[in-house]
Amino acid sequence: MRYPQGGGLTDERRSLREELRWEAAERFSQGDENTVIAHDLRVSIRSVQRWRKAWSQGGPRALASKGPGSLPLLSDELFAVLERELAKGPAAHGWPDKTWTLSRIRTLIGRRFHKSYTAQGVAALLKRHGWSCQVPARRAIERDESLVDGWAKETWLQVEGPWRRSMPGSSSRTRPASR
Repeated sequence: MRYPQGGGLTDERRSLREELRWEAAERFSQGDENTVIAHDLRVSIRSVQRWRKAWSQGGPRALASKGPGSLPLLSDELFAVLERELAKGPAAHGWPDKTWTLSRIRTLIGRRFHKSYTAQGVAALLKRHGWSCQVPARRAIERDESLVDGWAKETWLQVEGPWRRSMPGSSSRTRPASR
């Protein structure tokens, strides 16, 4: 089962699903049909079929939650090592500038720990440990507003030309002027 927001079930939702499976197990022992159980519990028929198969092979204990679908690849100890590596900066790891990107951190994790993460997985890992996305300022400190304004008024108009609402041959929703 996939979850579009990038994660699995929370502990609360996992226990709720487990309660549904226990209730389904009671209904299995009563001989109820899969479609009736699915309708009453508001789950898919396929889920009920999987639960019935597990219940018939292993009894009610087979319907117990097995915990989260996946565990973090980096333990807290390994993440502390990663933080020390990140503190050294990208230049220490062979990148030419001073910007950490998710792709670079992913590469660093692969090189240092031999673990494979996706960029989204790296973002989730960092967020889980209290890191946040830092976006640089959009304007350079060296920016001179008077030069930018002059360029926009003079040079850009020469390059682009004046913009007209309608020109001969242009499409328009209005009726052409009569001649």
